[in-house]
Amino acid sequence: MNRTPPTTVARVRLWRWRRNPLRRHSDVVEAWIVLATWVLAVLGGAVAGLAAAHSADAAFAARQARVHAESAVLTDSAASSPTSGTGYDDGQVWVTVRWTDTHGTVHTDRTKVRPGTPAGSQVTVWTNRAGHVVSAPVTGAAADLQAALTGALVAPSVGAAVWSAGWLVRTRLIRRRMAEWDEEWKQIGPRWGNLSGGRG
Repeated sequence: MNRTPPTTVARVRLWRWRRNPLRRHSDVVEAWIVLATWVLAVLGGAVAGLAAAHSADAAFAARQARVHAESAVLTDSAASSPTSGTGYDDGQVWVTVRWTDTHGTVHTDRTKVRPGTPAGSQVTVWTNRAGHVVSAPVTGAAADLQAALTGALVAPSVGAAVWSAGWLVRTRLIRRRMAEWDEEWKQIGPRWGNLSGGRG
């Protein structure tokens, strides 16, 4: 009968944290820099992402509060096909519409409708406080999705920026340590050569 050898679990030792005669103060500082960098990158990215999503959501709500829907009438029939070669083509055509606001003032402006819509058709337009037609506000699931995407884009960007800053600080620390080692070797090197009989 074959017996499986017992498995041993190796303990993980964090060299920069445990007591060691070779450990320098710069090793501990470097360990704290790495730990702080990762914690701040993760937490900072998450907080920045949530803040950006909340800000985008508030911006959508503020814009929705500044515009309102009006029922308008087409004054002319819409063209039967959209004009090509005008850049962004959404399959709609421009047409003049007329509406009366709550104060009884008649307004006219231009908006986009489906091609071939006859004159006199009712359409809903969004207007600002000055009485001009503006694009419809982003609401509902579309607003939630855009706010979430904004947060999802900001979070890794902020995390990467924090990580880059930590990496830069760590790189400067390592360069300083190497310079200190060079200086120490300039002092110890000749004595080491003498102790080893010139073979070191």
